[in-house]
Amino acid sequence: MKTSRRTMLAGMAGLVAAPQAVSAFVPPVAASDMTVAEERYARMIAAAHAPDVTCARQAERYADLHWRDYVAAARAVLDARA
Repeated sequence: MKTSRRTMLAGMAGLVAAPQAVSAFVPPVAASDMTVAEERYARMIAAAHAPDVTCARQAERYADLHWRDYVAAARAVLDARA
């Protein structure tokens, strides 16, 4: 399987997982424990999960508030790329 396809599948798996379910098993992430790539990807996943993704401002606000909930999914995607 090509790397890009693995990345896409891992990303889809990360998007399917509800952040509330993941947060029950994963301890909260300290800001110093994550990389810039993890934070940016987590923000992108959070924006995709915004209630109204057709409005860019609302998606951006949702991502700013909830991106920490998506760090585990972002790490899974980035680890799949490695």
